[in-house]
Formats: sequence, structure tokens, C-alpha cells
Amino acid sequence: MAFRSGIRMRKRKLDASKPFTAVLPFRRFNRNWYNAMAGAALLANSEIAGGMYVFGVCGGDYECVCKKLRYRFLRPCFGPAIYKVKPRHDIEPLVAAGEEFNIDLVLDIVQEVHKSKEGERRVGRCYATFHATPKMHQKAKRIENRTKKK
Repeated sequence: MAFRSGIRMRKRKLDASKPFTAVLPFRRFNRNWYNAMAGAALLANSEIAGGMYVFGVCGGDYECVCKKLRYRFLRPCFGPAIYKVKPRHDIEPLVAAGEEFNIDLVLDIVQEVHKSKEGERRVGRCYATFHATPKMHQKAKRIENRTKKK
């Protein structure tokens, strides 16, 4: 789904001072009958943009699952959508601890406007909760469960 929709990260390096951004292009695949960005495309790619942020911070040592996703549609999107991801609290200490954790994210979805006066129009806001588990923790649980069954 992410590959077909065409969502891309805007900045490769994660910086705490600037929000993480991902861009969803305005393509035929993402449009509805009214020539606006389909609501399902905006919603589904919210989870993908949030997951890209969490994986970018945690790296490949964690498994991440979206537990809760709440999206509020504000207006139709008639251009490329930009997802600006901000965590509600600091994620680095949670990753450094090496334990399971939940992280709450706020995603502001804005439409890129090419007119110089307007800049950006917010088309939606999304609140997401991701659960991250270290892969080694999951592996230890699987081994423990196998030994209990025997």
C-alpha cells in the first residue's frame, strides 16, 4: 500500500527541533470521484507516516504496531499532502531503556499550496499511539512459551 501510494520521507535525518515530514503525492491512485485526495488514502498513510517516524528513531531492533489511530477530517485536500509528525513526549529515553513502550504521536496533515501567499492549508489532524517492543524481548518470550508447553 505504501509503495503504491507513493509516500516519501522529506528529510532523512531526524532532528528534534523540526517535525518529521512525509509527503503523499497527489496522484490518480489517491484521488476520489470529486478529484480530491481520498479520505482512505489520507487515513491509511497517517499510520504509515507515524510508523516511519517510530522506525526511524527506534531502528530495526524494535517491532512497532499501531494500537490506536484517530483522524479528524477538516477540509478536502486538492494537492500533495504533507504529514508533520511530532511526538507528545520524548522518545529517545524510552528507546535507550530497551524495554517495551507506547508512544503518542500528533500528525498535522497539510495541503501543499503553490501560491506564495497561502503557504499551507491544514486538511486534517491525526492522533496515533504506537507500541514498540524490542525484537530480543519477543524472541525471549517465544522461547519461554515453547519450554512451558513441553
